[in-house]
Amino acid sequence: MACRLMTFSALCVLLGFLVAPSATEKAGIRTSVSKGINGGVSCAVCSVVVALVEQTSEFHNESVATAMARLCSYLPEPDKYQKFCKQFVDAIGPVLIKLLAEDASPDRACHALGICTTDPGRQPCVSIPEPSLLADFEERVKRGREIVIRHDRHGIFQAGINICDLPGIKEICKLIDNIFDNHVPALDEDHDSFSTYPTLRGSAWRGKDCDDSNPQRHPGAVPVDDDASSDSNCNGIYGTDPKTKVAYEKELCAGTEPRGVAVLGDSISAHFHLPENWFDATQISAAAFKHLDFIVENEIDWPEMSSATGLGFNNWTEVIQGPVDSVYMRLRERNRCNHKDYQNIAVNGARSGSMDSGIMESLARNQETDRPMVVIYALVGNDVCNGHVDDTFAHMTTPQQMRANVLRTLEYLDTRLPKNSTVFLVGLADGRVLYDSLSHRIHPIGRFWNRFTYSQFYDYFNCLQVTPCCGWMNSNSTVRNMTTQRAIELSAQLQDVAAKNQTYYNHFNVHYMANPINKAIEVWNAKGGQTWQLLEPVDGFHSNQYGQALTAQIIWEVAEKLVPGVFGPTNPNNQRIAQLFGDQGAYF
Repeated sequence: MACRLMTFSALCVLLGFLVAPSATEKAGIRTSVSKGINGGVSCAVCSVVVALVEQTSEFHNESVATAMARLCSYLPEPDKYQKFCKQFVDAIGPVLIKLLAEDASPDRACHALGICTTDPGRQPCVSIPEPSLLADFEERVKRGREIVIRHDRHGIFQAGINICDLPGIKEICKLIDNIFDNHVPALDEDHDSFSTYPTLRGSAWRGKDCDDSNPQRHPGAVPVDDDASSDSNCNGIYGTDPKTKVAYEKELCAGTEPRGVAVLGDSISAHFHLPENWFDATQISAAAFKHLDFIVENEIDWPEMSSATGLGFNNWTEVIQGPVDSVYMRLRERNRCNHKDYQNIAVNGARSGSMDSGIMESLARNQETDRPMVVIYALVGNDVCNGHVDDTFAHMTTPQQMRANVLRTLEYLDTRLPKNSTVFLVGLADGRVLYDSLSHRIHPIGRFWNRFTYSQFYDYFNCLQVTPCCGWMNSNSTVRNMTTQRAIELSAQLQDVAAKNQTYYNHFNVHYMANPINKAIEVWNAKGGQTWQLLEPVDGFHSNQYGQALTAQIIWEVAEKLVPGVFGPTNPNNQRIAQLFGDQGAYF
């Protein structure tokens, strides 16, 4: 489920998900966020930026100009992000300062700039409501527009301007467009779909290549000559035991049934996470942007900390907190011969049709020379989430379409997965939990002012028609309930496909698994937690790090009950492997 929400250049990076075409759009696949109305995504970007500038100014008791300079100074790389930010400030700063001096709200300022509009037959979209009434909104926008015309030195701010046409933002949009263009590693010398570089779909997403000059050497491969002289499957185990004269790979791994894990999913599986302190004027700082390149190059996803492919460590504590647990970590703990054998084939906005239309083909597995896999098919929301308030239900995947899409994906997997693999089809989520647990809480972008609830946040994005899920992120309970009903219908199709085809395919068995989030919430609440604590604070949509870790536990436990032995036996040689090979080549 792709929620894409941006401070200046850094915030442009974030909301750039909205304004820059994604790889799925280029492939002709419909994504979960449309360009919208009333200024759409450009308007959303503007509102966030102006709200953050105003609150930063007030929080630090400084001028708007100083606040803008402060925000730019937080960004890394003077010749990159800071330069883009200063270009943007040079363009918008003089006009924005004049507008805010006239006590313009974020909404009025963005309308006056021409970035937000009111399309014919529509009402203005209001983000952070003012304490006063909005009766004179249009008149005050008109006065603001006169200010813009007087102070817009370059004639930039015309009605309906696209945010990506502004100086500084233009460069950020191009940067994002280039990064999010592929589902396979961008840096891959031998074209085996594995990389030595962590981001750009590299080792944060799938095991690190140990020889990027030889496509036969990659994670998950059956070892060549038992890896007696070199490591061909990248699990860090190679060489020969000087006492027994037996190759370590054979001595320590033979008979332990090694296997890998992969997830075919959406932004939940990719672990989409926007740092909260990028949006909260009381928390934003230079430390929050320390890892900006890493975050952007990973598409603002955190597969290395996700429920399916988390790697067990957190080097980014400035912007993400919580325990790390994953199916891969548990699989590796059970058998260290599985080291690096993971693949996160998840894409923000993916749905059953887009998985069938190209995403699944980025899974790297050779039926003849690689080991079996446990594959988790987890498209848990976009098939009911795409669209906007004008066609909330017409856009949804029908049960018939869902069945056809998943069957085509399974047929493809039967041509890629080695024998003795397993595929789990995960049911869709019940997204009503979002509104039920968050609606009354204050969103980070309005936290200093102590106004702008998640209910208002949802309504604002619905008004602009740029919401990632109008069906669930909606103040109308009837719409939320109808969306869940369709999700139940689609899950029933997955369950029926699994039941009727469990042993049909040549290379794997297929099983159905109910979506684990409800069980995770139940476990969390039983320990005294509250549901909102498992949800991402910025997008108000995805599960956060705590939710991801709990989900890993639930998936593992349910999978073992459904298919005893699915993850293989415990390797009695694990301790010796650790003693001999340490971190086994690490990950990054």
